[in-house]
Amino acid sequence: MNREQHPPIDDAQRRRALAALGAAGLCALAPWRQALAQKGAWPERPINYVVPFPPGGLTDVAARQVGKALNDAERWNIVVENRPGGSANIGAAHVSHAAPDGYTWLAITLSHAANATLFAGKAGYDLTRDLAPVAGLASSPIMVVVNAKSPIKTMDDLARAAAAKPLAAGSSGNGTPPHLTLALYQKLTGAPLMHVPYKGGAPSLTDLIGGHLDVVFSNYPESLAHVKNGSLRALAITTRARSADLPDVPTVAQAGLPDLIVENFTGVMAPASTPPELVQRIGEAIVKQVSQPAMQQALLQLGFVPQPRGPAEFGSYLRSEVDRWARIIRDANIQIA
Repeated sequence: MNREQHPPIDDAQRRRALAALGAAGLCALAPWRQALAQKGAWPERPINYVVPFPPGGLTDVAARQVGKALNDAERWNIVVENRPGGSANIGAAHVSHAAPDGYTWLAITLSHAANATLFAGKAGYDLTRDLAPVAGLASSPIMVVVNAKSPIKTMDDLARAAAAKPLAAGSSGNGTPPHLTLALYQKLTGAPLMHVPYKGGAPSLTDLIGGHLDVVFSNYPESLAHVKNGSLRALAITTRARSADLPDVPTVAQAGLPDLIVENFTGVMAPASTPPELVQRIGEAIVKQVSQPAMQQALLQLGFVPQPRGPAEFGSYLRSEVDRWARIIRDANIQIA
């Protein structure tokens, strides 16, 4: 019978055909879902944990801590790969285009939440569309520091000094969490600080100690040792509670700036189409390890506040951070040259 001679298909035949196709699709998915249900069926090969920053940085060290814990507890072979560059967008774009099979993870930070606005349409990926939240690990605050010999001793002193004459304020670079915190501070106070971006936090602190800057908005772990050894003075820290390492340093809320809370968080994401069952399994395993006392102590020693969050909780938190920083970036007119 040629094409013109096929009899018409009635509604009953169409329903039977659709039911057969649906059953075939379920059968095709069944082995994958069954494999996920059987502990040990996944993973069958190494997992690539991409850190979009150079080796030795805080995000890299935290990722390696978590990877080792999962290697030991779950027998997963996790390999950390550093793919720095492009304001952390190169590594993120790589993971967003990877196969959604659970074998490629991405370490993200507050930088990625901000990049969703700073690099909108130019990053090579869309954070909320192309990547799936897997787990939250921890966060570290920003600390406002001055030279130990500076007459500026409080956040009120900083505001008065900035009103009296232009002050040079350093950060680890355009669009980084310290820069975003500085911009938010200026928005909240109107202080006319002149932003001086550096290629990393260490050189900005070196210049502050050398007397070439008036103030630096710094990643807490980078400036902690300098405050402890007396070369820098901390004015405030952007957490909700004081640091156990620096109990005399007030929080920004205690310094009169409750809206200056900033959490430079780190977490894990995977390609967006990764099966939800697999995302949940990975997320639960990560949360379990981050919740262990030994891991929490290790993160605290690095300057992090442990914040284990599963996929749903971390996803909600991430969306709120993307929205919050989109407003701040637009209000402060922050742009990446």
